Amino acid sequence: MTIRVLIADDQMMVREGFSVLLNAMPDIEVVGEAVNGREAVDRVRELAPDVVLMDIRMPELNGIEATREIVAADAAAKVLVLTTFDLDEYVYQALRAGASGFLLKDASARQLADGVRVVAAGEALLAPSVTRRLITEFSRLSEPPRLIPSAAARTAYGELTERETEVLVLIAQGLSNAEIAGRLVVAESTIKTHVSRVLVKLGLRDRTQAAVFAYEARLVTPG
Repeated sequence: MTIRVLIADDQMMVREGFSVLLNAMPDIEVVGEAVNGREAVDRVRELAPDVVLMDIRMPELNGIEATREIVAADAAAKVLVLTTFDLDEYVYQALRAGASGFLLKDASARQLADGVRVVAAGEALLAPSVTRRLITEFSRLSEPPRLIPSAAARTAYGELTERETEVLVLIAQGLSNAEIAGRLVVAESTIKTHVSRVLVKLGLRDRTQAAVFAYEARLVTPG
């Protein structure tokens, strides 16, 4: 199955460069481009891509707000945020807005293509270094912003089984399904089932939101 990609960036050279790199992949097709966040939102509605490569700093509507609107519209597209700025505030804001991943623009062609594939498959694209910084930031904040109302969070969290809670913590630590399966010595298909149940019970969109939930619920602390 071909992964349909929309590229949103205000720099023409960036858009063209990413298009060439991704269209060279047999399983990826760039179906459209957007020059700002507002156009990105409109193009997602029009083209229904699988993945949106979203720049953060754009005119009219920035990438964070555009991501928030796309997610709020319940679009099926997964957002992979691209930026030249490796700053905690952007990572946090992007994930809070509903992005499924975060990648720097200096990533290699292989990293870019692999990132698209990972996000399209429903996995969270969170490098271990990014995950550690997020955990540290959440531990520092006395009153971290909430992904969902605290009362609802407590109710949803109480519905998780012990094994589902264990899987949630490992997701937040940046482990893939295969890595979690190896850690818990079970089949990967079993982990996929646990992840699906966690998302349904918590009312979350994907693994990235599950990771943010775990940070906010203080299930993960700096090691």
